[in-house]
Amino acid sequence: MSFRLANVAGRAALVDGDQYFDLETVSDGAIGSDPMAAVAAFEQLHGIDTGGVEPTGNLADVELGPPVPTPKHCFGIGLNYRSHVTETAMELPTVPVVFTKFPGCISPPNTDVVLVGDAIDYEAELVVVLGRGGADIPAAKAWSHIAGVTAGQDISDRTLQFAAKPAHFDLGKSRDTYGPIGPVLVSPDCLAAPDDVALQCSVNGEVRQHASTEQLIFSVPALVEYLSAVMTLYSGDVIFTGTPEGVGMASGKLLVPGDVIVTTITGVGSMTNHCVASR
Repeated sequence: MSFRLANVAGRAALVDGDQYFDLETVSDGAIGSDPMAAVAAFEQLHGIDTGGVEPTGNLADVELGPPVPTPKHCFGIGLNYRSHVTETAMELPTVPVVFTKFPGCISPPNTDVVLVGDAIDYEAELVVVLGRGGADIPAAKAWSHIAGVTAGQDISDRTLQFAAKPAHFDLGKSRDTYGPIGPVLVSPDCLAAPDDVALQCSVNGEVRQHASTEQLIFSVPALVEYLSAVMTLYSGDVIFTGTPEGVGMASGKLLVPGDVIVTTITGVGSMTNHCVASR
C-alpha cells in the first residue's frame, strides 16, 4: 500500500486526500510521532490502512512542516539536466557535481523565502529521501532504499555562491529558508514511473521551468550508488537531484520581494513560497 507522509505541527501524519491521520495514533503506538522516525519506518508505513479510521483533521486547517525536518546529510546535485548545462554555458559533467546544502536551510513547504541581497534565484527540483541507509548501494537496488520523494526549491544566493573561487555552492544555497521541501513525502509506488516524474516552477503565474526527471544526466539510482560509494548514507538523508533550464540567472529574472514561487511535482503536490525582503 502506498503512503503520503506529512509533518503536522512536528508530528508525523499519513495523508489521504484532504485529510490527515496522526501516525502514532493510527499505528496504535507502533510508530512514534517523530517525522524522522517515520521515515526510518517507511516499510511499516506501507502496511497501515486508514480506511474506516476517523481522521485527525483536515490539511486546510494546519500548517505543514518539512516532511524530513532534520536530515543528517543534505546533498545537492548541480548541472544534472543538459538543458541547464547549456543555459549556464558550462561543461557537461562526467561524474555527478555534488555540493552540500547545510541541513539548517531545510524549511516548511510554504515558508516565506527571505531574500538577502539582489541576486537570489529559484531552482525547482525533485528531492529524494533515503529510508534505509547503507554503503555501496548498487543502482539496481537504490529504489528499495528510498522512502519517498518530495518537491524542493534549491534557493540560491548567486552573489554569495560566486563570491570566491572555487565557488561557495554550499554557503550560497544554505541561507535560512533556502531549502523548502514538501508538501508531503510520497512513496515511490505512488508514482506511475519513478524515473519519469514531471516538475514545474512558476513565478507570479509565469511558467519558468518544466521538465521530467527522465532527462536527468545522472538518474536517481545512479546518484544513490555514487554517493553511497563515497560515504555511508543514513535514513532521512536528502538528495536535491538537480534543476532544469529556466533559472533566473540565465533569463535575467531573479527574485524580488513580492514574487510568488509555485513548485509542482506530479504525483506529489505543490509548494507556494512568497518572497520577502530581509530585515
